[in-house]
Amino acid sequence: MTDAIDTIRRTVAENDVVLFLKGTADQPQCGFSNQVVRILDHLGVEYRDVNVLADEGVRQGVKDFANWPTIPQLYVKGEFIGGCDIIREMFQTGELKALFDEKLGAPA
Repeated sequence: MTDAIDTIRRTVAENDVVLFLKGTADQPQCGFSNQVVRILDHLGVEYRDVNVLADEGVRQGVKDFANWPTIPQLYVKGEFIGGCDIIREMFQTGELKALFDEKLGAPA
């Protein structure tokens, strides 16, 4: 599990936006993952997708890393933002776009 946690920590540190999901951004494997992918794509956010189904260590490790029991999980600039329900609510209120503008810089 230590290797998985190290991999997760490194991935989150090396990428501005990381989405741990079931499947890939091109082919989400669950409805919750699909919703978050659609939201990020709608906002035009570039992100690293990590398929937790490809590695059981990462699948469990990401839950332990964030102390959050569900997947998908979104990280921005190393900070855990939340899962599907939180991301959807933040998107609907405009808070998610504001967060990306603040953390990543407003688009030109």
